[in-house]
Amino acid sequence: MAFVNTLLRTIRCSAVHTLVQEGRSLSLLKASHQLTQSRKIMLSNHVRKEEAKSEPNETLDLEEWKSILKSDIGNAEMVKTETQEDSSLNEMRELVEMWRLAGRAVPQSITTEQLQVLMELPTKTARKKYLKYLSVREVMKTNRKEKKKELKESKSKIESLDQLETKEDTPEKKNTFLLHVWDKSIDTMQRWKCVQAMKFGQPLVFDMVYEKNMSRYELENTVCQLMESEGWNRRSTDPFHIYFCSLQPYSMYHKELVKRYIGAWDNVFVTATDKSHVEMFPKEQLVYLTADSPNELKHFDHTKIYIIGSLVDRCQQTGLSLANAKRLNLATARLPLDRYLKWDVGAKNLTLDQMIRILLCLKDTGDWKKALSFVPNRKHDGFAEPAASKKRNIKNDGGMEYAASTKRNLQKNSKMYKFGASKSFIKPERTDDTSIRSTRKRWWEEEN
Repeated sequence: MAFVNTLLRTIRCSAVHTLVQEGRSLSLLKASHQLTQSRKIMLSNHVRKEEAKSEPNETLDLEEWKSILKSDIGNAEMVKTETQEDSSLNEMRELVEMWRLAGRAVPQSITTEQLQVLMELPTKTARKKYLKYLSVREVMKTNRKEKKKELKESKSKIESLDQLETKEDTPEKKNTFLLHVWDKSIDTMQRWKCVQAMKFGQPLVFDMVYEKNMSRYELENTVCQLMESEGWNRRSTDPFHIYFCSLQPYSMYHKELVKRYIGAWDNVFVTATDKSHVEMFPKEQLVYLTADSPNELKHFDHTKIYIIGSLVDRCQQTGLSLANAKRLNLATARLPLDRYLKWDVGAKNLTLDQMIRILLCLKDTGDWKKALSFVPNRKHDGFAEPAASKKRNIKNDGGMEYAASTKRNLQKNSKMYKFGASKSFIKPERTDDTSIRSTRKRWWEEEN
């Protein structure tokens, strides 16, 4: 033991001399001194009781270790997928730039969402068509902006000329006892009516279960129509309480609505829920409005809850909403278009904003002619006249006569012949004059 201690002293002294010769700092010397003091050499196999008590019992938690490893693996996979997506997006952006240099119809600026849609398209022709659609839309947008600028400039010029004219002439003071109604006050009034409708109004359900049956373009068109119908409902005198049923969070419907409303989605007076209409309301009150229903809607019922399918079907998927209603054992109805309109050839499908305008007018007035005036004129040839009823007038003698309207129809259809009117049927009149007879020569008489 004494030999080991002397050996350590010599090593320590030699280390100090070398550090001083090399010009090291004092902090390093202090650290080495502390390390050499704390070091202990145990030549015996025994462990002291104090040290055994001071050392804590270390237990390895396997589950925690596994969770840490799995999280590391998941993070690595997420990083890999993100890098792959970024690389694919960069490749697609380079392809678009190459097509632009080649002179194809490509938009000048393209977003990441549009690039993702472009990546999802399966064929090259579909990608070309989508890029052409984006470029046409971009050109239309720029043209619209230019027209707005020109209109603003022309309006400013006209206003400046008017101001010069009014300065020359002595203008009369515009004095009135009527208060000016500002747009902000109108908006607050309309919103207040929507709040009242959400509390006491009649519900109107938009069914949002048709996401898988539509393409992306059709879904965008559906969301535009939903926004228009919400606007018409807000501006009406007695609005509905609109429900967006089966609207799943972070679905395509939800993403498009949030994108179109530009941060105002949470302030829209609409009840959006992921529950179906069957879970929200009793089945006895629900009526599904579909063009394929065999039942005709004769009058508007204020106690019923009408359902409209949020669907834009360009490819005419007939019977889709009817099958959905039958699957849930719901009552169905269709608008009486054949009874009131002279319908042309084509499907009797209306847009969502047209449907809500018809229902709002029916709710306020109950007049079908006034309500169906919102159907576009290109789809029909006007309103149908009621069929002439075959009324019969009973005379005193017990004989029966048709009404004057039926007589006119019979007279038009019947052919009236006036005998003797044509020249071919006129015969010469027989005369008893003998002079005429004498002048006539008989065949047996010879000429003198």
